[in-house]
Amino acid sequence: MSFLSIQNLHKSYGDTAIFSDINAEIEQGEFVTLLGPSGCGKSTLLRCIAGLTEVNGGRIMLGGGDLVPLAPQKRGIGMVFQSYALFPNMTAAQNVAFGLRMQKVGKEESAARAQEALAMVELGDFAGRYPHQLSGGQCQRVALARSLVTRPRLLLLDEPLSALDARIRKHLREQIRSIQQELGLTTIFVTHDQEEALVMSDRIFLMNAGRIVQSGDAETLYTAPADAFAAGFIGNYNLLDAPTASRLLGRPVSSQVAIRPEAIVLGQGPISATIRSHALLGNIIRYRVDAGGVELLVDVLNRSADDLHANGHPISLDIAAHAVKEVG
Repeated sequence: MSFLSIQNLHKSYGDTAIFSDINAEIEQGEFVTLLGPSGCGKSTLLRCIAGLTEVNGGRIMLGGGDLVPLAPQKRGIGMVFQSYALFPNMTAAQNVAFGLRMQKVGKEESAARAQEALAMVELGDFAGRYPHQLSGGQCQRVALARSLVTRPRLLLLDEPLSALDARIRKHLREQIRSIQQELGLTTIFVTHDQEEALVMSDRIFLMNAGRIVQSGDAETLYTAPADAFAAGFIGNYNLLDAPTASRLLGRPVSSQVAIRPEAIVLGQGPISATIRSHALLGNIIRYRVDAGGVELLVDVLNRSADDLHANGHPISLDIAAHAVKEVG
């Protein structure tokens, strides 16, 4: 049996089902991300695992024991929230040590373990500061240290980076992943940010409307979407119905297809098109082109300003057969 096994889990509020028959297997030491749009049930699922939200049916097996009957503090789970949830009247070290105090750990051991956890998140010199003296990123690292110090069997992270700016978010996600790998800590991370999911995860569970619609590693979800929703949520696929795809490709297509923008070759090929607009995305230029009445997104590397194609410029396209994924 897997380290964490979620079996036929069901949660509803009155007549409104949040999710039903959720089944998932997670191995020890894995970093798994629950990815999906707002309202899909991912945070509720995380809270059910933590014991903060009651389930209506099913089992949550961790290390061979069912968590459902256990109170949250008996589950051996650490959780980090988006809102930090630090005590404003406690220093960083006192916040980190709070869980140990609840476990009746001795004062000296508690202080040593809190300092060790703060050092792990690169805040060893900030132990005496209060939350109002720390930045948002530092507060989130204190919250992470507080979850790690109790040596949990399972770490749950509920969109902990969404309130941070892009630079701090990138650094902190690298730090979280590095610590998780160093400790071999089984971790479930909730986000609606596809880039975070693709960069951080061993496996991704893509959720929509209370269901896990696809699971797999980042490459699988990105290159082989299971359906139109997966293609629309992961990456920036061009989604075309069968008649439109047939007209564009010049061959019969029987179902809806998805084509990645970076898989379209710009400047050569049999398909005539016109540049309608472009957007600079750092190292990528995203063109919007019209190919005989079919609008497509095409991504190319931003190698030089001299390579930029002006709006209205005629261009040719090539779409390899392997770049066309059937999703309907």
